[in-house]
Amino acid sequence: MKRMKIKAAVLHAPDAPYALEEVELAEPQSGEILVKVVASGLCHTDEFGKTIGLPMPLVLGHEGAGIVEKVGENVHDIEVGDHVVFSYATCGWCKNCISGKPYYCLRFNAINFGGVGADGTTKLFQNGKPVTMFFGQSSFATHCVLSARNAVRVDKDVDLAVVAPFGCGIQTGAGAVLNVLKPGMEDTIAVFGCGAVGMSAIMAAAVAGCEKIIAVGGNPESLKLALELGATHTVNRKEVEDVVGEIHRITDGGVNYAIDTSGNGAMILNAIRSTGYNGTILTLAPTGVIPDFNIGAEVLMQMRTIKGIDEGESIPKTFIPRLVRLYREGRFPADRIVTKFSFAEIERAKRASNAGQVIKAVVTMDE
Repeated sequence: MKRMKIKAAVLHAPDAPYALEEVELAEPQSGEILVKVVASGLCHTDEFGKTIGLPMPLVLGHEGAGIVEKVGENVHDIEVGDHVVFSYATCGWCKNCISGKPYYCLRFNAINFGGVGADGTTKLFQNGKPVTMFFGQSSFATHCVLSARNAVRVDKDVDLAVVAPFGCGIQTGAGAVLNVLKPGMEDTIAVFGCGAVGMSAIMAAAVAGCEKIIAVGGNPESLKLALELGATHTVNRKEVEDVVGEIHRITDGGVNYAIDTSGNGAMILNAIRSTGYNGTILTLAPTGVIPDFNIGAEVLMQMRTIKGIDEGESIPKTFIPRLVRLYREGRFPADRIVTKFSFAEIERAKRASNAGQVIKAVVTMDE
């Protein structure tokens, strides 16, 4: 099988820095496409990917976007020259995929976190040995081979550095609101955490026209931006002693919906308690232990629903173009949360992202 030489950000150990090195990329096979990567978002799921025991060396990255350079056989909806955003990998044939729920693909973990492409094999090699992939794409590279099933065509005049994160973090937050909760104009919502996922949920809630949108976070600058993106109220968890009480005061009894994007047990408990009777809570991040939690008192007697969801229950080929349209109309200003770095600055981008200095770091591969 023919292979081309590319540059990738290679990890040789979980705690090692990214090393920009030459690797080899296999040619696209049936149902696959070769894409010149233009940009890739950095997501905390990439940091999670370092901790799950994947074999090294490893190339992370799962919010890629670029320009199609080659298509394999049996690719019918994507052509050379198309601009595409990459999203999560799926098998395409399990009962959930064929019933319209690819975000719950029964092989989701095996494909996206198993170190291979959607076909079960790696596309990357170094010194003749396999290199582990991530999310079926490994977009921290100058080129990717991925399944056409998991690539989404977008308008050629849209900034790929802005829409690259639509493939994971942004569609997760926006989809939680628009695909799962589907709030009405008289509904109220609290979003815990003002990172990329939380900000995306806030922008989506504004699109939905929610009556009150409460951003909960600890960074004053992020809370200020949340107001500019659509939040009607903010609660600084570092300054307000009783976060739950403040939300109940603002809404006269609690919100209809709460979304936690932090994964912090104490924050999740506050999200649960911030809802009123028959409220719904979505958890969008890996969670720790919830302290002092009594499911009878906190859930059953309050008739609440707590649900974990994946990728905002988004079908990328239809949902991402919808978000792009909203962005172009000025109703979903995702560019406000993006900070661009060059590919050579990927370590600096990682540190800035992990430290909360930027909301969504995106590396661009222009040489």
